[in-house]
Amino acid sequence: MLAVNLARGFYHGLFLFNNFCYLSPTLNYTVMRKVFKVLLIIVLVIVAMIGVIALYINFRGMPRYTAQKIDIKVDPTPTRIEKGQKLASMLCKTCHYNEQTRKFTGKELVEAPQFGKLYSANITHDSIAGIGKWTDGELIYFIRTGIHPKRNEYVPPYMPKLIHISDEDLYSIIAFLRSDNDWVKADNTRHPATVPSFLTKFLLTIGAFKPFEYPKEPIAGPDTTNPLAVGKYIALYQLECFSCHSRDFAKNDYLTPEKSPGFFAGGNKLKNAEGKDLVSLNITMDEETGIGRWTEDEFVKAVRTGMVPDGKAALRYPMIPYASLTEQEVKAVYAYLKTVPKISNKVERKLD
Repeated sequence: MLAVNLARGFYHGLFLFNNFCYLSPTLNYTVMRKVFKVLLIIVLVIVAMIGVIALYINFRGMPRYTAQKIDIKVDPTPTRIEKGQKLASMLCKTCHYNEQTRKFTGKELVEAPQFGKLYSANITHDSIAGIGKWTDGELIYFIRTGIHPKRNEYVPPYMPKLIHISDEDLYSIIAFLRSDNDWVKADNTRHPATVPSFLTKFLLTIGAFKPFEYPKEPIAGPDTTNPLAVGKYIALYQLECFSCHSRDFAKNDYLTPEKSPGFFAGGNKLKNAEGKDLVSLNITMDEETGIGRWTEDEFVKAVRTGMVPDGKAALRYPMIPYASLTEQEVKAVYAYLKTVPKISNKVERKLD
């Protein structure tokens, strides 16, 4: 209402000004010169302010925060290491596994160029290039909050933060990273520093990207006797499927995933391993634009093997087949997706 009244007042004033100029031709030229001069000064001041702000955003460093010291030592039991390898194969491998070194030495990430020129970190045992000198508490704090415990810098959403994953699942990941698995054996491979884009810096400056709070209470896993709870946990908290399959990384609500725009309706702009454009699939149960006509078995096959019902390969990097998920786990995800509100959003993408 205020905006309407302001607009009306502006046009009313403009009408009176025009009449005044018409009725007073001798003053018309002088008045107009003064008006345009004032307007020009205002515009130049605004442009200059925007320029200064843009320069500040572009050249500022990443925001720094005080990292909290977490005193946790994970017991690397065989069960945890086994579970951790399963989770790492789905959560860490896509970004950190390097085909040349065959280890978690990091690589250039091309799937989200809107965030800048990105390189994933070396998370092998190497004490210089990797995480060999990190404590378990530092790793856990970093994964939960996004605050680098060594540099006190916040790493934006191109590194997922596992803010809802259960403590036991996170301990399992840490146990695996400490194991003697070939993926994490010490390797001093290094990459250039990540160069964040202006968009990333802008979103950091306005507070759209900021660290998550470290949990004040323990985080338990789902009730394993309840398939719906298991499916929700996997899709939202463990694998964060909503992150790619909602509308836009920059607008996702990671604290309350259900509030993310276009929740599970796809359309998020990504890049494949070759740097070619693609968009995420609508996986709501909309019959025309989503997966509403897929059977449970067809969904299981697509997730675990990458093959959609028509027999064509559907999955493209950064999406990978989740062969590590059991059939029951994928069925649980399917059961959860059936409870997600349908959204009609046709995503144009080539499947061949």
